[in-house]
Amino acid sequence: MTKPTWHSDDLPLAAPITGAGWLRVGLRAVPLVILVFGGLLVHMALRLPEYLLLGAKRPVTRHIAPFVSRNALRLMGVGYRVTGQPITQRGVLVANHSSWIDIFALNASQPLIFVSKAEVSKWPGIGWLARATGTVFIERDRRQAQAQTRVIRGRITAGDNLLFFPEGTSTDGRRILPFKSTLFEAFTDMQGLQIQPVTVVYQAPDGADPRFYGWWGDMDFGAHLIQMLATSRHGQITVICHPPLTVADGDSRKSLALRCEQAVRRGSEGLHPGAG
Repeated sequence: MTKPTWHSDDLPLAAPITGAGWLRVGLRAVPLVILVFGGLLVHMALRLPEYLLLGAKRPVTRHIAPFVSRNALRLMGVGYRVTGQPITQRGVLVANHSSWIDIFALNASQPLIFVSKAEVSKWPGIGWLARATGTVFIERDRRQAQAQTRVIRGRITAGDNLLFFPEGTSTDGRRILPFKSTLFEAFTDMQGLQIQPVTVVYQAPDGADPRFYGWWGDMDFGAHLIQMLATSRHGQITVICHPPLTVADGDSRKSLALRCEQAVRRGSEGLHPGAG
């Protein structure tokens, strides 16, 4: 997940939380905390012996995050569906970025390792969780490029599917920003590697602002989470897995990034006509 830097002066108005809403916050928050941190403890307990026996490979712990993510969405009451076929061999996924909820939505579809900006590792709570679950952090420093490329390739070689957000920021969920091609450079010579574009589409609860699930700019994480927990009837998240490309489908990192952007944009426009 990347730090939200896309801005909009027109922010959605948060609905007042009623007494029943605060009750829902309590009833959902407690099992959610137990699920997330319980899953993290299990992951940490199993990862050490797994690493000692198998090194970078994660045949056991890679399945913990999808289990936690699917059930976290259920506990929050969010509808969820996946269309298309997730890739079944090692590869890279690229997706649009609308919210911190993307972590659950994408992890629920298949085992993934996220690639994120280094500053996310310093965020309270989220950064600690990201580090503990194996997120690959990228420094925005050209001097680190070769070392970071080796890390990315090493994770792919070990059998992990990596996912990154080429927009470089989160938005309101109603638009797709141009894809940056920088990270595509890390694997453009890995012939045969699959690259799957993925569109994450959020359908707001009935009567709510269409940008209800978006998290961007200076929006507060805690307030956004509470609003999620307090809502009585949620909308739905749709994860669209597009047909995978291969490195050979683009003659450069820029053309490969553009083809992925076009696929993700088509998925968004299909469910959000007129999306930017």
